[in-house]
Amino acid sequence: MSEQPFSLRRIAVKVYSPSLLYGLGLGAVTPIIALSALERGANLATAALVVTLVGVGSLVSNVPAAVLTTKVGERLAMVCAAGWAALGMVLGIVPSNLGLFAVGVMMLGMAGAVFNLARQTYLAEAVPLEFRARAMSTLGGVMRIGVFIGPFAATLAMKWLGIAGAYWVGMVAMAIATVVCLGIPDLETRAPVEAGQSRDGGSMLSIAKDQWRILLGIGLGIVCISAVRSTRQVVLPLWGESIGLDAATISLVYGFSGAIDMLIFYPAGKVMDKRGRAWVAVPCMAVMSLALFLLPLTHSMPTMLAVAMVLGFGNGIGSGIVMTLGADYSPVAGRPKFLGLWRLMSDTGAMAGPVLLSVLVAVATLGAGVMAIGGISLLGAGIFGYFIPRTNRRRMGAP
Repeated sequence: MSEQPFSLRRIAVKVYSPSLLYGLGLGAVTPIIALSALERGANLATAALVVTLVGVGSLVSNVPAAVLTTKVGERLAMVCAAGWAALGMVLGIVPSNLGLFAVGVMMLGMAGAVFNLARQTYLAEAVPLEFRARAMSTLGGVMRIGVFIGPFAATLAMKWLGIAGAYWVGMVAMAIATVVCLGIPDLETRAPVEAGQSRDGGSMLSIAKDQWRILLGIGLGIVCISAVRSTRQVVLPLWGESIGLDAATISLVYGFSGAIDMLIFYPAGKVMDKRGRAWVAVPCMAVMSLALFLLPLTHSMPTMLAVAMVLGFGNGIGSGIVMTLGADYSPVAGRPKFLGLWRLMSDTGAMAGPVLLSVLVAVATLGAGVMAIGGISLLGAGIFGYFIPRTNRRRMGAP
């Protein structure tokens, strides 16, 4: 590292602006993927399946993303990912058939796996341990801001260009992100590996065997938090509809929850750096659990709004926690490959959460499903509370 004191501000524009642009592009198209599928002849069930292809693309690409990042480096991997996402957007612009459009949607998930892994690895190497949580939480917060802005930009574009306007916004954002990524400086120094080790760390399987205690311990907490986070995006609209709220009111409630989520990422990162990861990870899961337990008790817009804001607060204080813990636990040798496994567990949870909710709703009730997800959140709080304080921070991939 440079001898002058480290400052996040010095790297902010070049490191965070691609994430802002990437989030904007993804946020622009996410709400209208299902509508685009319907426009191409899909029925409701098929349209819902097309939406899940973003997650599927990310899930199946985590391991290849780790291999690619190891071979070409973080900067070039981000360039490739943003360019690949831009090509995926093109398939939403052109009047393609449903099959080709589905390929484009899956390309977005594949690009996301590479982009997210590469930017996480870059920050893990570039930022000193004492600033790591703030760097990661800011990364998560900036991405949230982009996703929040995206639908508004898409709405403006669709007034003139129709539904394809959202994909034009996405393509332009990804194209600019590609150019900006080219300007990110390569890492001048990296954390030294132990004598006799190669920097690539060996195969993915060997890394998984070496780190199995971490992956099956704290990794289970990562599966829990990812499942809860992905499910909460489904729970709020469904519960709002079940108590008779109209779409505009539900959207307003969701927006307020998201706004609270966005506003507190930096203080959360500072607490993690100053007090420790458990001071944020455990409250994050506990607060979301409380909100989920309370949600089935709400029967009006004001009470649901209050609970939704508590849910947003709980998620917001955990901004960057998955990336921070991944960077903490990653070995210096084979860091991208370990983080690929970490993201594989995170994406598994994100895919499993809504599936579990749908099964519980089918066999019981929506309220029972929401309570069960609250139980998973409470389990995650317990896992984080047990494992995180027992970690030796000097072992945690510290540069």
